Amino acid sequence: MRIKGPLSSPRILFVADAGPAVGGGHVMRSLTLARALADEGAACAFIATPAVATVLDAFGADVARVEAAAATPADLVTAAARAAQDVDAVVIDHYGLSAPDHRAIAGDRPVLVIDDLADRPLAADLVLDSGPARAAADYDGLLPPHAELLLGPSHAPVRPAFAALRREALVRRANAPPVRRILVSLGLTDVGGITGRVVDLILPRLRTGGAGKAVLDVVLGSGASSLPGLQALAARDPRLALHVDSQDMPRLTLEADLAVGAGGSSSWERCVLALPTLLLVLAANQGEASQALAEADAVLVLDVAEPGFEAAFATELCRLLADPALRDRLSSASAAVCDGRGAARVAAHFLDLIARRQAG
Repeated sequence: MRIKGPLSSPRILFVADAGPAVGGGHVMRSLTLARALADEGAACAFIATPAVATVLDAFGADVARVEAAAATPADLVTAAARAAQDVDAVVIDHYGLSAPDHRAIAGDRPVLVIDDLADRPLAADLVLDSGPARAAADYDGLLPPHAELLLGPSHAPVRPAFAALRREALVRRANAPPVRRILVSLGLTDVGGITGRVVDLILPRLRTGGAGKAVLDVVLGSGASSLPGLQALAARDPRLALHVDSQDMPRLTLEADLAVGAGGSSSWERCVLALPTLLLVLAANQGEASQALAEADAVLVLDVAEPGFEAAFATELCRLLADPALRDRLSSASAAVCDGRGAARVAAHFLDLIARRQAG
C-alpha cells in the first residue's frame, strides 16, 4: 500500500516489536512519536504484524498500517523492506533487529532507531535512548560516524495528554495527600501473570498500611492472563476497579496517589505527573534505567526475579502507605526527571534530519 499524505509531506514507516514476551511498550511509544510527527505534517504508517495490529486496534485505530504476517524476524525485515520502497524515512523500535536488518529495511533512507540497550551495532542516522543513565560513550563503536544521539528522559516519547495535566498534578501532589487511589500498571500483556500476583499482594496490606478504603485502579490488556481472575475478584471486592485497554491513562495517573508500575516507557508518564511509584523490574532490559531512577530518589525499585521479592514488596508497599514524607520526596524527584515534551523534540529533530538529507 502507499502511505498517503500531501506530496511535500515526508512519509515515514514504523517498524516496532510487540508480543506476549515483550509487551506493547515499543508500539505505544512509537505511536506517540508518530502522532508528534503527524502534528508536523508527516504521513506515518506501521508494519502491522498480528501482535502489533492488536495494539494498534486498541490504541491507534486511526493510524495507517501495512499488514504483514511476519512469523520470524527475517519475515519482518522482508516485509518492512518491501514497504520502505514507498517512504522517505524509517523508524525502528525493535531490540531483535541490528545494523544488517536496519540497512536491509531502509537502504539509504534516513533511519531513527529507538533503543534502550546500547548492546548491538545500529545502522542509524539518529538514535533515541531516553535512559536516565545513558551516556554517548555507551554507543562507541556501535554507530556510523555521522550518527546523532538524543539521550535522556527529556527526549522520552510521552503522550501530550500527560504534559497537559502536569501543572494540575504538581498541585495535587503537594504535601503528600493520603493514599486513596493506587494505580497498578504492569504492562498490557501482563507478562507471567504479574498483575494478578501483585494485586494479591496489595489487597491484604491496605488496612494494615492505613489505606483501608483505598481503591486499586488496575490497568491491563484484554488478552492479559490475569484478567479472568481479576474480573472474578472485582465482582466481590469493591476496592478493585479494572481498566481494560484503557484510553485514559493520563487521568488515571493524575488521580492516583501511589503507583505500582513496570519499568519501561510508562515510567516517564508517571514522572511527568510526579506520581510516587514502587517500580517493578519485569525484564532484564529494564534494570539499568530503573536503577538510575532509584538512585535519583525518584522511585523505589524491586526486581520480581529476585529471591524474596514478595516479602520485599510487602515491606516497601507498607513504607509508602505509612510515610507521607517518603511519598513527597519521591514525587518531587520524579517530577524533575521528565517534562513530557520529548516526542515533539524528537519529531522536530528527525524531520530536520530528513529535510537536510533530501536537500543534500
